[in-house]
Amino acid sequence: MLCAIDRDLWTADGPDVRFLGLFPYPTRMAVVRLRNGELWIWSPIALDDALAEDVAALGPVRHLVSPNKLHHLSLGTWQSRFPEAHLYASPGLARKRPDLAFDAELGDAPESAWAEDIDQVIFRGSFFMDEVVFFHRASRTALVTDLVQRFDPRATLGWRGLLMRLDGLVGERGSTPREWRASYWNRRAGRAARDAALAWSPQRLLVAHGMSVEENARDVLGQALAWLG
Repeated sequence: MLCAIDRDLWTADGPDVRFLGLFPYPTRMAVVRLRNGELWIWSPIALDDALAEDVAALGPVRHLVSPNKLHHLSLGTWQSRFPEAHLYASPGLARKRPDLAFDAELGDAPESAWAEDIDQVIFRGSFFMDEVVFFHRASRTALVTDLVQRFDPRATLGWRGLLMRLDGLVGERGSTPREWRASYWNRRAGRAARDAALAWSPQRLLVAHGMSVEENARDVLGQALAWLG
C-alpha cells in the first residue's frame, strides 16, 4: 500500500526477506514523481497487482533504480510489468544479474532524466559493496538502503535481536553493519561521500530497513556514519 509522505513522494512497505537465511529484513521502496510526470522507483519491493495498479495511477513508470547489489530481487518482475521503464544497476549488479537487461550503471552524477529533481552520490571504499545514496530535493529527503539500518527495538527480539543490537542496527542509534564497516579499506572515499550527502542538509531520512527520520536528518545521518572518522 502506497503512503504519501510529501508532495510527489510515496513509500510502500513490502514483505520481509531473509538475510543469510536467518535475519528477517523488512523492505521498503519509494516512488518519486518527477517534474515531467514520470515515476522514479527506488529499491522496488515485491510486486503484486494491487501495488502495480496504485503505482500506475500516479503516472508512467519510467525509471527502476537499484541502490546497491543486494536490492535486486524484484527488479525482473517490475521490468516485465512496466516494459517501457529503464532499469539502472548499482555498481557491480550487472555482473551479478546478467539475466536482467540494464540500461545503465549508476554513477556519482545523477542521470539527466532526474538530475533536476534528485541528486546522488556513491559510497565507495568498501571491497564488499558500494551503495548509491539519493536526495530528493523538493522534500529534502535522503534515501538510504543498507548503509544505515535502524530496526524497531520492539521487533528485534530473542537471540536474533541481540545479534542485531551488537551489530549496531537497532533503534535511533542504528548505523552500518559492523562487518560492512570492516570492509572499508578506503575510508577517505567513504568520508567524501558522507560529506557530499551532509552538504545536502536533508531534513528527512528515508530508510529501507527500519525506522525513518522525519526531522534533523542531517544530524542523524552524520551520527550514523561517524565511524568513517
